[in-house]
Amino acid sequence: MEPVMADLQDELHPPAEVGELPQLLGAVPELCAPGSDQAAGLLERARALLAEHPVADGYSGLPWALRHLPWFDLEVGESAVDTDVPRLREGHVGALMWSLHLPEGLDGDRAVGATLEQLDLVKTVVRNHPEGLRLARTAGQATDARNCGRAAVLLGPAGAAALGDSLGILRSLPALGLRALTLTGVSRGSAAGLTRFGEEAPREMNRLGVLADLSGASDATVRRTLAVSKAPVLCSRSAARALRPHPANLPDDLLAELGAAKGLCMVPLTAEQTGPTVRDVADHLDHVRAVAGAECVGLSGTYDAGTAHPQELGDASCYPHLVAELLRRGWDEADIALLTWGNVQRLLRESDFTARAAQQRREPSTAKIAQLDG
Repeated sequence: MEPVMADLQDELHPPAEVGELPQLLGAVPELCAPGSDQAAGLLERARALLAEHPVADGYSGLPWALRHLPWFDLEVGESAVDTDVPRLREGHVGALMWSLHLPEGLDGDRAVGATLEQLDLVKTVVRNHPEGLRLARTAGQATDARNCGRAAVLLGPAGAAALGDSLGILRSLPALGLRALTLTGVSRGSAAGLTRFGEEAPREMNRLGVLADLSGASDATVRRTLAVSKAPVLCSRSAARALRPHPANLPDDLLAELGAAKGLCMVPLTAEQTGPTVRDVADHLDHVRAVAGAECVGLSGTYDAGTAHPQELGDASCYPHLVAELLRRGWDEADIALLTWGNVQRLLRESDFTARAAQQRREPSTAKIAQLDG
């Protein structure tokens, strides 16, 4: 049983209904002048709030970035990347998901092998930085790591190409610690949705406790996965398409469906998807909260993923600036606590609960792609 301290959401007040939000989009007051007493006070409040409810970052590209460095020390500080232990502590990051995504062009056996190498690299990096990092798989383990002054490292999302169209490989990856898998980029998912074999993947992931990541999937694939999956899903790098028409961002109807299914939309801190300023990121967070609900929104730093970041959000130390902007807009502390930590904790707990139930009623799938898809 997970420690009681992992159930942080139980300490939070229920989120306000959409109609009760403190302000509407477009009715946000002007920013505080930088360096003003009000701005300094908001930043101090933000840091105090994050000390209690740290950030669970939904996407870090650090593993692939570290592969190209001949030497690094994340505990002392590493200027060649956006993420290291000092900046994680300054940004109050309590947990982060380390992406196992691979460069385009790797598929088949090469993709499987490269993913296993990524898993090995992550475990080596964490083992070599014990004062700052700790591997975690469950919500309770993430909380324990945070309470010990470490940042919890959760493995995933990995790319679907890592499966090589084999559910046997899928079953082996959670034993190595994988927590999330992206369902796009291979034959099982397309603009038309999931194939028959493709539907077996989220069902088997439910049984294994692996989260389905739908960022970048077609609208049809998102809808079909929401219908098939018994566990909540996440979009590890998706903002609001109504504000910025990026293909990985979600339209309002899908945001509403994701919220109804208790999934999680993790808004990326990238200039391409959310805009060039911290206010733009806050606009997306406002919009997702209004459309999908406070329990459906999270944060995805996407640091070290080769993307440009908005002003004031250049590396993993900058989360207090974003939280200060949300406080200025009138977000209450309960909703911010859900955004930064509580929603990811809930998703991990519900995924594990679904897995335990599914293992009681479902044997491992023996489906073959040739049998179902021809």
